[in-house]
Amino acid sequence: MTTLDTSRPISPATRLGMRGMSVTKEFDLDIGQWHGLLDLSATLKSEKRARKEEQRLRGMNIALVFGKNSTRTRCAFEVAAHDQGAHVTYLDPTGSQLGHKESVKDTGRVLGRMFDGIEYRGFAQSSVEELARTSGVPVWNGLSDQWHPTQSLCDMMTMIEHAEKPADQLSFAYCGDARNNVANSLMVAGAMMGMDARMVGPSSLMAPDSVVKPATAIAEQTGATITQTDDVATGVAGVDFVYTDVWVSMGEPERVWDERISLLSDYQINRDLLEATGNPEVKFMHCLPAFHDRNTEVGEQLFQRTGRTCLEVTDDVFESEHSIVFDQAENRLHTIKAILVATLGS
Repeated sequence: MTTLDTSRPISPATRLGMRGMSVTKEFDLDIGQWHGLLDLSATLKSEKRARKEEQRLRGMNIALVFGKNSTRTRCAFEVAAHDQGAHVTYLDPTGSQLGHKESVKDTGRVLGRMFDGIEYRGFAQSSVEELARTSGVPVWNGLSDQWHPTQSLCDMMTMIEHAEKPADQLSFAYCGDARNNVANSLMVAGAMMGMDARMVGPSSLMAPDSVVKPATAIAEQTGATITQTDDVATGVAGVDFVYTDVWVSMGEPERVWDERISLLSDYQINRDLLEATGNPEVKFMHCLPAFHDRNTEVGEQLFQRTGRTCLEVTDDVFESEHSIVFDQAENRLHTIKAILVATLGS
């Protein structure tokens, strides 16, 4: 199994050139910084498991601003900060005046005078970028309508850990809504890694040129290939990983469900799709939460409305030996910690 490099000492922020930087999207980082964050993530994960973690952020204060609720993102940022000796203040969707009585710009100027760094998870990409421009401290995108960089970094770490060949020889197929935030981030991350990145979905749900063109420019430097196709068989043939996400994102109206189900049913990750890869060792990935059964309120509502017991992935795949979704979820912690250390540490 290919592993990340944990042998090198922690690269301080000065060596990665990231101290004081914001990470609002993958394009904020150069290729060296991206790979450096992955090495740093592996070292921090090794330290934590050995209970030999050095606290590099003691005395720092971090604001966690959430316009959207979260499980993994919130927990990963909180545990990462606490492990490193920092304090956090959590502001839920009703916990601040941001966007209600106070502009993003004004909120950024206030928080920047009180905190050493700000995480923002919300809707508009423009909001996280405005915070980064106005706060004067590092700002990290925990998810926006266009990008999810802390997710794609953890996805690359997870692929490397579960691979038996170098990262630039790996291939993955993202199946579903190929122009949402996770898909955009995966395309750019795959380009950074030199991977064979395939976006598989309906032609009406493909990424725009504003994402594809700069990702392709990166791919030309790393040797990556980027493919967009609506043909499932071609898209998944021979890949090492298949990846999907929910078909409707948080905040979208209920009426969208019927349209997306019609568009995306052929792109569901099921046993037939796994077999179509021709790879008996293929791994399944999902950023979670997933609609793979009826054991949630939304899952039950969808069943009552559509008769479907699952959507983007079947339960027999989700619970199978192919699934590495919980390894993937854990790696949110280690990669987020790396971003905090790289941008706040000395």
